[in-house]
Amino acid sequence: MRALVVTSVGVTCAAALTLPLATPAASAPAPHSASALPPSTSPASPGAGPPSVPAEPAGSTQSLPLAPLAVPSNRVAGAPVVQGLPQRDARPFSLVGVVWDDAQAELHGTVQVRTRATGTTRWSEWQDVETHNAEHAADLGSAEREDRTVRGATAPLWVGDSDGVEVRVRPEAPEAPDAEDRAAATPVPLPEGMRLELVDPGEDPGTDLDEGPAPEPARGAPANRAATPAVFADTPPTAAVLPEVLTAEIAAASAVNAELAELGATVIPALTQAETLESVNLAPGAKPYIGPRPKIVTRKGWGADEKLREKNFGYTKTVKAAFVHHSATGNNYTCKQAPSVLRSIYRYHVKSSGWRDFGYNFAVDKCGNIYEGRAGGVTKAVLGAHTLGFNTNTMGIAVLGSYASTNPPAAAVTAVSKLTAWKLGLFGGNPKGKVTLVSGGSNKYKAGVKVKMNVISGHRDGFATECPGARLYKKLGTARTSSAKLQGR
Repeated sequence: MRALVVTSVGVTCAAALTLPLATPAASAPAPHSASALPPSTSPASPGAGPPSVPAEPAGSTQSLPLAPLAVPSNRVAGAPVVQGLPQRDARPFSLVGVVWDDAQAELHGTVQVRTRATGTTRWSEWQDVETHNAEHAADLGSAEREDRTVRGATAPLWVGDSDGVEVRVRPEAPEAPDAEDRAAATPVPLPEGMRLELVDPGEDPGTDLDEGPAPEPARGAPANRAATPAVFADTPPTAAVLPEVLTAEIAAASAVNAELAELGATVIPALTQAETLESVNLAPGAKPYIGPRPKIVTRKGWGADEKLREKNFGYTKTVKAAFVHHSATGNNYTCKQAPSVLRSIYRYHVKSSGWRDFGYNFAVDKCGNIYEGRAGGVTKAVLGAHTLGFNTNTMGIAVLGSYASTNPPAAAVTAVSKLTAWKLGLFGGNPKGKVTLVSGGSNKYKAGVKVKMNVISGHRDGFATECPGARLYKKLGTARTSSAKLQGR
């Protein structure tokens, strides 16, 4: 189905607010504006100094076309041709990825990068970039997919402050039963139009973040209430009252939206469970299972540039399930750097991949901080681009990092439990339950197929992928149990 779309009224740090029900045409996609340096006439030497061009305060993207690398003299006939870039200088950047023209084309091969720390002669070891292959994206046939120039993309990789780069993309050798057949086989072609994206996140807003596990809020204590801005204290009716989040009866709340915009909040404060239940304006006698609202860093709090995204919001009817992901950006970040990581992913999703906004509805860092993701309201059923085929009536949560072989921190798993206990509870979801979803089409389920899944599922449950990483996936049972307990089940 196509999501209902409403016009933004300047509210982007979105707490629980009602939005006007207009349905304007989707805004035109922004062009893939590259601010690349001119091609080097020769590879940069490892001892070359940093470039003199400063980064843009609001962040920037350098987009550099890849080309076949020099063929070694001992290359075996028929061997795949490697594409990439030799060592070169660049304006400062902190995140890298590779994109290509056709969003449907898969990259069968390996992508590796080396980077030089800014202002030094120190080059990193070769790092693998997850090829990603379109599993995190808007659903096929959706407005976000059809009305924009969407590109294929690897996962983005956080490399830290850098000013030099080298990349190589090696095609996958075709499988063959014996050596003679392998020698004669044609290499799998790489996608056309491959470009290296170097993303600078821009200036940090300096939001106060937790650098370790946060203490559990005191039950029943009224302290948070006094510190809670009025605009957050009284959230509007949600699915606990209405069977659908968006109905014709929901009125516009432009005055409240303007109040929030003026407030410019960077954090939505935590509430106790009693305060949370009071805030959702329950019907008389209702006893829903809704967990305490956790502290959420807003888009303003992590410094999202609202001029990047499409100005309209997209919604579906409800939130039946949550898909947990890992961002696959690597674990070499501090929690103080998490806002920079988010701004980089956001820019990569919109400017490099062609999406309308940040793909995930929420993000969680390794210290357990929770962040608002895609714009439209943290209590709303915002349509994301996180799980190809299953974006409708679900939400996506990205745990920042890579968890195929690394255990996720307990604080991150706890944050997933808190977030799902609250958000799924607003829509009547049981974290330990099952739900039936209709596939929009993926490499695992054909379009229209009804699939029974856990209410808290991993990305791999809807798409044949390693996401959210084997180690994080194993922790989802713990998250389900904890989430249900927070709801009072």
